[in-house]
Amino acid sequence: MTPFLQRVIVIALIIFGVLIAAFFGLRTLHAYGEVRDHRPPPPPFKTEQPETNVELIQEWMTIPFIERMYHIHHGILFKALNISPEDNREKSLEQINEKYFSNQPGFVLELVKTTVQANLPPPSAIPPTTAVPSATVVPGVSP
Repeated sequence: MTPFLQRVIVIALIIFGVLIAAFFGLRTLHAYGEVRDHRPPPPPFKTEQPETNVELIQEWMTIPFIERMYHIHHGILFKALNISPEDNREKSLEQINEKYFSNQPGFVLELVKTTVQANLPPPSAIPPTTAVPSATVVPGVSP
């Protein structure tokens, strides 16, 4: 092999290596950006009782999450906002506000709070707690 051919092969391999590293580096940056776009997880449901405080509604929440949290009938919030549920189920209230009502900051949040307050289910009685019987004394056994 001539020195010129060796030099061309080495340079080609170096360029190929740099291109491979750049490709995977850009993929890593893209994946990092996707992970950062995830919103925080919803708070866990502690009871079957619906939430009644509409001030807990925040802009990061999605409409299906709010419907489930407040036991609101499916679709009422989309109808109140006059938007299609197909493209907006996974969008937060903030993203919906930016897309449809960009000239009115906070409009979607306030409309959702008002609609939820107007459509809260009637309160239901909380079942009484089950009493635990006292311990049974076994004869001949000391506690």
